[in-house]
Amino acid sequence: MKTKSLLSLTFYFLSFVCTFAANPSETENESRVDDANSGNITTEQMVKAVSPNAPDWALDVASRIKLHGYAHGGYYYKHSSHADADINSFETKRTLFWVDAQITPCWSFLFMHDFNSIVQEFYTDFRVTNNKALTLRLGQFKTGVTMENPWSPTSMEAIDVYSEGVTYLAGCGSDPLYGVQYGRDLGFSVRGELAKGKFAYDLEILNGQGIQNVKRDLNNKKDFVARLEYRPFTGFNIVATGQLGWGNALVAAPVFCPTVNLGDNYRRNRYSIGVDYKSKPFNVHGEFLGGKDDCTVSRGAYVTGSVRLFNNFDVVASYDFFNFNVDDKMDMHKIIAGVQYWFFKKCRFQVQYIYKSADTDYRTFFSHGKNHAVMAQMQIRFN
Repeated sequence: MKTKSLLSLTFYFLSFVCTFAANPSETENESRVDDANSGNITTEQMVKAVSPNAPDWALDVASRIKLHGYAHGGYYYKHSSHADADINSFETKRTLFWVDAQITPCWSFLFMHDFNSIVQEFYTDFRVTNNKALTLRLGQFKTGVTMENPWSPTSMEAIDVYSEGVTYLAGCGSDPLYGVQYGRDLGFSVRGELAKGKFAYDLEILNGQGIQNVKRDLNNKKDFVARLEYRPFTGFNIVATGQLGWGNALVAAPVFCPTVNLGDNYRRNRYSIGVDYKSKPFNVHGEFLGGKDDCTVSRGAYVTGSVRLFNNFDVVASYDFFNFNVDDKMDMHKIIAGVQYWFFKKCRFQVQYIYKSADTDYRTFFSHGKNHAVMAQMQIRFN
């Protein structure tokens, strides 16, 4: 019986994959939603395949559970103007799997793990209203800072995913004082949509320490984040975000902010305003953003987009400018040009050329000079 059940489950899963892959044209204009709200596989049919006589309670539990996952892997070559900073490597960047459980019609729970790193998210949502006007979220989740940060890497044009400014300001890895926090933090959020989805808001109170120190905050202060969105018509979105808070330095005197020492509590403020437009022929989004860490001011802007040439084949381009330290003129220009082919619904192959006018390890050195890179990546996703 166990063998028969296993074969039934395997057959069902393969049938699902074949059905999932049968409509590659549906890849056009994936919505820029976060991973946690971007589709699902219910387990109810899987349970039926394994055990056709499963009791009703088991089918009810299974119908409330949704499974998701994706992986990014590829090749990275970089020729740097800085000594000993060249890269020539195959990489597996992300292998994420998450489970979404709908406990009641208005109460849900999510758990997400990246097998390439650590647990990414765990939170519970409680919808207070009958519509989407008011939802409460408690746990560890992506913050609303900057337009790009909440978006899933599977919908982003660049293999590098986020712009230099977003990566630095939202805590995705290039800010050494804050550490690699993957754009996430632990806290409480009040969010919702109004006027039939034309307006959206997200108000958050967070530890301000990210996810690497989830056992406790390293200072007794809290961060406040506000995100407002206006969608005047289908496909067009205007997003403004801001953050007021305090960081606790994880390293001493990094190159961008030499006035802060290990363990110091320092002011950490952020702001951004951006525009996103999606259509069948092309997608484009851009953002102006900046921040202040202690006495160091940083700011920049970017514009990224893709144009559909023919069925499932896109040309991708991006221009990105960010100044990590305005006073010390630590500015970087970044240009991306490439192509991507969606061979299944949410699966694609990408090749991109990247030029940077400076190189840095984000902690010990920053140097101006021409830097060239080529990246190739495969994306496999189910949901």
